[in-house]
Amino acid sequence: MTRKGIPFSKMNGSGNDFLLIDDRGDAMRGIDRPSFAAKVCDRSRSIGADGVIVIEPSRRSDFRWDFYNADGSHAEMCGNGGRCAARFAATRRIAGREMSFETLAGILHASVRGGRVKLQMTRPRGLAVDRSLTLAGKRFSYSFLDTGVPHAVLFVPAVSKVDVTGIGRGIRRHKAFSPRGTNVDFVQAEDGVLRVRTYERGVEGETLACGTGAVAGAILAAARGLAEPPVTVRTSGGETLVIHFDPKRKDFGEVFLEGDTSWSCDGKIFEEAYRY
Repeated sequence: MTRKGIPFSKMNGSGNDFLLIDDRGDAMRGIDRPSFAAKVCDRSRSIGADGVIVIEPSRRSDFRWDFYNADGSHAEMCGNGGRCAARFAATRRIAGREMSFETLAGILHASVRGGRVKLQMTRPRGLAVDRSLTLAGKRFSYSFLDTGVPHAVLFVPAVSKVDVTGIGRGIRRHKAFSPRGTNVDFVQAEDGVLRVRTYERGVEGETLACGTGAVAGAILAAARGLAEPPVTVRTSGGETLVIHFDPKRKDFGEVFLEGDTSWSCDGKIFEEAYRY
């Protein structure tokens, strides 16, 4: 067993935490990434995080990312992870303060100003409003939007009273969203400001924030006349995100997610953290 270790940084975007690894020099050669991600994200036996972001070279943009959820599954997109990746790249001089990078959802652009990052999101698609499904004999009304990953959005009177884990888990695996499943967002609109709680697919639980979920909630709230852009979203973790888009366009125009990031620490991941 080597004690050399894999250099990493831990960053936080509005309550979502991520482990970031610069693999442009093959730091992760020979490592099974899905297994690695699932183990190092374990908060009880390893470092703990909502996901792992591996930075790779790209011929099309400043860099490419390889993103893994906490259960080791791939995700097409992650808004808060994207903001952390952008700040990491700018700080490490992998890219300038204005940059582009590859994801499974396409090439994205970002602007970094200190700890604050404004990230261009993928074009939303699959808009569906006023749908319903039955779960455990109870009928739920929801709307749907794919903002890089799928989101079922339920507007509720008070997010604090929602059983996010119980209802979220049931809807996440409901046959209506088979086979991919979906993220589930519970949104409370009050004076044009949204409060959002999210059950995240791949994490399989509630997270303190979800960037793509905040975007889905903001756009669908605007479609219902409950908010106007730029839309302020308050997350479970107490952070504030700002969503920019054009509600007059059918495709919503250029969509941006803006918010603060924090850099928790730098370190090295030893084999004992992922070989157990």
